[in-house]
Amino acid sequence: MDQVLVAFESEKTCRRIREILECSGTASCLVCRSGDQVRRLVNKRHITAVVCGFKLADETAADVLEDLPPFCAMLVLAPQDQLDLLRSDRLLPLPAPTSRGALLEGVERLLQMGREAEGTLSRRDGAERELIQQAKALLMTRDAMTEEEAHHFLQKKSMNQGAKLVQVARKVLEAP
Repeated sequence: MDQVLVAFESEKTCRRIREILECSGTASCLVCRSGDQVRRLVNKRHITAVVCGFKLADETAADVLEDLPPFCAMLVLAPQDQLDLLRSDRLLPLPAPTSRGALLEGVERLLQMGREAEGTLSRRDGAERELIQQAKALLMTRDAMTEEEAHHFLQKKSMNQGAKLVQVARKVLEAP
């Protein structure tokens, strides 16, 4: 069964979403309430799907999504006026309030988005993976970053520049 991370400010909302997803057999769920927890669990457990509200305990869903790996997609359940503020090809908006059926359908699409993104990443050839690893190693040594921090740094630069991760890694290695 696929695993989904459920993240809302409200404990009650987390429990309700988890109950719907697990009782339907759609996915098993991990629950958290902050953006920091989302980041840690996604990276530690390699979770490809996050269901959350527009705002978490410490920041917005958009801020969290910027820091998540490219294999992770996010479904945001929020009022339409808040959804209108969000833009990302890795984000699936779902207007609230919503029906149980619409939530389940949205999560199925979210899981598919995560599988497709993960498949794209796994097609990287060995040379590209090695280049990315070398760039992370350089950042870890030169800038005293952890591996996770180096990975986030490369990801964020990649997203901000609209460039592939391997292109950003190459630039880091070529920089003086």
